[in-house]
Amino acid sequence: MSRASFILRRAGRGLLTIWFAVTVTFLLLRLLPGDPALALASPNMTDAIRATILEQYGLDQPLIVQYGLYMWQLLQGNLGISFTQSIPVLDVLLQRLPWTLLLTITALVLTIIIGIPLGVAAASHKGRFIDRAVQIIGVTGQSLFVPSVAILLLFVFGLNLGWFPIGGAYTNNTYGLEWYLSVAQHLVLPAVSLMLIQVGSYVLTMRSTLIETLGEDYILLAKANGLRGRRILWKHALRNALLPTTTLIGLQLGFLVGGAVLTETVFAYPGIGRGIYEAVTQLDFPVLQGAFLMLAATVVVANTLTDIVYGYLDPRVKTS
Repeated sequence: MSRASFILRRAGRGLLTIWFAVTVTFLLLRLLPGDPALALASPNMTDAIRATILEQYGLDQPLIVQYGLYMWQLLQGNLGISFTQSIPVLDVLLQRLPWTLLLTITALVLTIIIGIPLGVAAASHKGRFIDRAVQIIGVTGQSLFVPSVAILLLFVFGLNLGWFPIGGAYTNNTYGLEWYLSVAQHLVLPAVSLMLIQVGSYVLTMRSTLIETLGEDYILLAKANGLRGRRILWKHALRNALLPTTTLIGLQLGFLVGGAVLTETVFAYPGIGRGIYEAVTQLDFPVLQGAFLMLAATVVVANTLTDIVYGYLDPRVKTS
């Protein structure tokens, strides 16, 4: 398979996945209990007012017509108008996107700088105490549930010890350098919560791939030629062992985004995840659709790029 054909296949599969996610989201939101007209007016409105509101937003049309109108607007780059805020959905999401990016990127960096060294330490001390301890950490990390971790950290380090703020993204009455320090303080607990549920996969993947790499013939040959174990580990073995771990970064992004939604809800962090929670309680369909579209597109693009990069790094993938 040529490179161009490989990229087109992966891109086409990504677009199909996004369309499927958009369609499923559209249908599921219409199954939510409640009346979206209540988000636009009041519970005491008359039936005539309710009918007028539903007609104005096209909610009185058959489901297939609503879907067609939504897809047509989507193709034009129009995500709709928020029911509750009466502003374009894109503006609502762009206000929250920087906070979600800050949280997820920080959590990802923490996961990499902690998970990979732990995996290397376990692989280089296979069968010893440190290896068993790291494996326990990895398995435990994979079994954690992000809301439970977030609530525990919030209770211990926020409420009891008072080391970190218990909610929000910054303190309102801070300016200049104090504002940045406040943002960093508010970021610690949400980022650590996300890191703890992700780090187990990186630890176990790094350990298993590095152990396998250390058993390759070229590593045994390097040892026979008198190269030091530390040099073999860091210069030769680790470079090849990082390939599956690099792929894991793209594949785990979906879990990271999903965890961010739950984490932002627990810590009242003003990102897209918190916006999704608020939109669900208010039946704000346009915001929910736009938020899920943005998250789905982010995950699909990351996974598609991961497939393409892996195909260049390992040509066997393109022929499978």
